[in-house]
Amino acid sequence: MVTIAEELDKAVRGAFTRPAPKSAGAQMRYLVRQHRRSTRRVAELLGITQRTVERYVKDQIKNPRPQLAERLEREVLARWQPQVRARARQAAATTAGIMIDARARFGYTAAPGSTDDARLRHLTLALPPQHAARLFQAQEAGATEDQLRRVAAEALGEVYFRDNGRRAHGLEVELTDLEHLQFEL
Repeated sequence: MVTIAEELDKAVRGAFTRPAPKSAGAQMRYLVRQHRRSTRRVAELLGITQRTVERYVKDQIKNPRPQLAERLEREVLARWQPQVRARARQAAATTAGIMIDARARFGYTAAPGSTDDARLRHLTLALPPQHAARLFQAQEAGATEDQLRRVAAEALGEVYFRDNGRRAHGLEVELTDLEHLQFEL
C-alpha cells in the first residue's frame, strides 16, 4: 500500500547531494559515528548484539539477514544528510512548492443537486508552498496516515477541484483507494 509519509520521505531523499552508504559495513560505521561511537546504542537500535555491530564495523560480517538489512537501510536513510533534508523541506514550504502525481478515488461532499459519486482520477499538479508546508508540518508532528490523507485531500481540493476559490464553493474532497502516489520537490 502506498503511504503519503513514505512518498514524502522519498521526495526529500531526491535532494540528497551524495549517495547514502550501500554496504552493511559502511552503513554500520555511519550509524556508530552518528551515535557518538557507541556500538551499544546502535545494537539496541537495530535489535542485535553489540558484538555483532562490532563485527560489521570491522567487515568480519558482510551480508546481513533481510530483516536486519531493511532496518539498517531505514535507519541510515532517516539520518542521512539532515541539513540537505531540512533545506529541501524549507524550500518546498516557502518558495518552490511540491509536485504531486496521484491516482486515487476522490469522493466529494457537495451542494444538493450535484453529483457526489466517488471517481477514480489520475492527477498531476503543482501544489503551492503553503500546502507543501502543511504536509511537512503534519508529518513532522507525527500525523497518522489518515491525517496526512486529509491534508493532501484538502490541498488537492483547493488547487484542482475548487481552483483556488474560483469554483465549486463548499466542495469537500475525500481521498480514498490510493493506487499510486509520487511527490517531487
